[in-house]
Amino acid sequence: MRTSAQLFELGKRQLLRTPRAFSAPQESCRTRALGPCCSTAAAASVATAAEPQQLEQSEKATGAKVAQRKRILSGVQPTGRPTLGNYLGAMKNWVELQQQYDNFFCVVDLHAITLPHDPAHLRAATRAMAATYMAAGIDPDKSTIFIQSHVPAHSELAWLLSCCTPVGWLGRMIQYKEKARKQGEDVRTGLMTYPVLMAADILLYQADLVPVGEDQKQHLELTRDIADKVNNDFGGKPWKKRGGRGGRVFKVPEVFIPPAGARIMSLLDGTAKMSKSADNDNSRINLTDTPDMIAAKIKRCKTDTAEGLEWGNPDRPEATNLLTIYSLCTGKSKDEVLSECGSMRWSAFKPLLAEAVVEHLRPMQTKYAELMSDQTYVEDVLARGAETASATAERTLADVRDAMGFMPPFRRRA
Repeated sequence: MRTSAQLFELGKRQLLRTPRAFSAPQESCRTRALGPCCSTAAAASVATAAEPQQLEQSEKATGAKVAQRKRILSGVQPTGRPTLGNYLGAMKNWVELQQQYDNFFCVVDLHAITLPHDPAHLRAATRAMAATYMAAGIDPDKSTIFIQSHVPAHSELAWLLSCCTPVGWLGRMIQYKEKARKQGEDVRTGLMTYPVLMAADILLYQADLVPVGEDQKQHLELTRDIADKVNNDFGGKPWKKRGGRGGRVFKVPEVFIPPAGARIMSLLDGTAKMSKSADNDNSRINLTDTPDMIAAKIKRCKTDTAEGLEWGNPDRPEATNLLTIYSLCTGKSKDEVLSECGSMRWSAFKPLLAEAVVEHLRPMQTKYAELMSDQTYVEDVLARGAETASATAERTLADVRDAMGFMPPFRRRA
């Protein structure tokens, strides 16, 4: 017969061994249809490696085992208006990944405050970015769409990881050096620790693959280094001896760079990335630009005086960029584009490019207008997405707390 003290100690050990000790309950909800891109299938829930794989409602309906697919996580900051570069370089590829992977797509609003910001603009831009995801073809029934700040685990894990990350690692980040140089004395702490928050975003969901542009590859390498360090310092057999799950705490993610469209360049400088935060609005095509605005920006975009159009000539970056945009908007291959346009003058090609961009964006702009006029639907999608994301994130966070030696929460006894 065990004493009450022995039973209490046994209960503590059992709590530490339970992967779901700190997890929040996961709920399934149904979506409300809006237009042809949405359906009423239940939103998919996912299991991590730390728990038995379970078929949730949508998985039972379709027979798909989401937990067995590789997981992808990516996101865009809600700073400025989304551009053609965001769409062709990221979102268009995300749409194509939905059938093959288990996807988490996040509006990374916490990353948007490393620089001075307008609170009202941040709120409006966050909502608009979420609507843009769906207008671009991200289906809430196939992917989890959520806002970063709606999942508190991001901030907690970022702090835990910052306590494991040598400051020298952060000082070597190229983007930090460049932005700090521009900001001077006004540089914020958050700008330096930005990559740690990015690591938390990725590692929370045990992502297998992370689609990133060339400018973010260094940050993903840092994420891998942080994951390895935590696994070595706190995981493995020592963790198991302490009563934990054992094994690695984090899955070490791999970079996923799409074969095309990974880096769309400025309309005014073929060597600089198209940016939604650039000072000159003529440097980019915003996804909400009207046909006349698109045509005017392309008419004024930087070109050169060489005869014909070339793809891949380092001395003609603008030609490569504009031909890439045309290829991605028309679905034509490089050879097809060169066969059609290689002998053209810029005066003939620019109207052709403008028409291709306008027609490619037209369905998205129509869908975006529908979504922005039905805020209840957008909020419902984001609420369900946050629930699904939180359930997964809390399971990972429970493992991290346990591996690092934090005392689990106790329940008050009657």
